Formats: sequence, structure tokens, C-alpha cells
Amino acid sequence: MGWFRRALQPDPPPPAADRAGGPGGTDRVDPGDTPEALVRLCAQTDEFVDRNAGRLPTAVVVDVRSLTDVMRAVVATTAVRPLDVHALVSVRAVLEDYLPTTLKRYLAVDEALLDTARSGSPSPRDSLHEQVAALHTAASSTLTAVRAQDVDALSTQGRFLRTKFTASDLDLS
Repeated sequence: MGWFRRALQPDPPPPAADRAGGPGGTDRVDPGDTPEALVRLCAQTDEFVDRNAGRLPTAVVVDVRSLTDVMRAVVATTAVRPLDVHALVSVRAVLEDYLPTTLKRYLAVDEALLDTARSGSPSPRDSLHEQVAALHTAASSTLTAVRAQDVDALSTQGRFLRTKFTASDLDLS
């Protein structure tokens, strides 16, 4: 009858990391979502660009450095509050997928073909510039959105305080 007694005993509590999540304690934080991990992704991107700087156009090296600086600025906003899911997904996608894929595909092109346009498409060099510029625009938009959330949060707090501490029609005194 040991199995019956075990069935009546409550389940052991989940590990502390599981309890720290949202309602119900079931949310888990992906280790790749921490600010430290995101800053490491920025550093890894910079290191990759440094290793390949001789094969990348100088302007692209500068643009990628500017892009990772914007990503660091987005991550730095976590000092005030956690990143929302959209900003988090954007940062990780750019640093883990979009930018590395763009750079690696460019580096895979034969050097003799880097300035050769093909059937209405820009040359690989021009395409690289366009793609990095598009990623930079997306990163800047993410930073603008994150900063706007801070402004919205301050405005919301101000409305709450005005409502809470200003005399109203319901004041009985």
C-alpha cells in the first residue's frame, strides 16, 4: 500500500527558480534573456566583426558597431524595468540570427563577385550595406519604443498620483 500513501502526499514544491516566475510560479526565465546574456551577445558580435574586419567594408564595421551600441542602450533600460517581450525578441533576433546570418552570407561570397550586381539585384557589397542599415533602423525603433514606454509609465504614475491625492467630487470632508 506504499503507492497509495505516496498518492495522498502533496507534490514537493518546485525549485526556487520555477517559483520566481509569474502567476502560478510556472514562468521560467530563459538564461539567454538576462541583460548579462544580451550584453554578451553584443560583445560576441563585436568580436566576430573584429575578427573579420579585413574582409568587411569599413563602413559596415562602423555601422555594426553602432548597431551593437544601440542594442546595449536597449538592454541598459533594464536598470529601470525588464524589457517587454517585443523588445527582448527583437534584440535576440538581431544579435542571434539576422545580423550574424547577414555577415556570414556576405563573407561566404567570392571576393571577385562582391561588386557585381546580378539581374536587377544590388551587388553583394551594396546588399550588405542595405541589410545592416535596415537592422540598424529596426534597433533604433526598438530603442525609441522602449524609451517611450518609460515616458508612458511616468505619465501613468502621474495620473494615478493625481487621482489618489487630489480632492475629488467624492471627498466627504
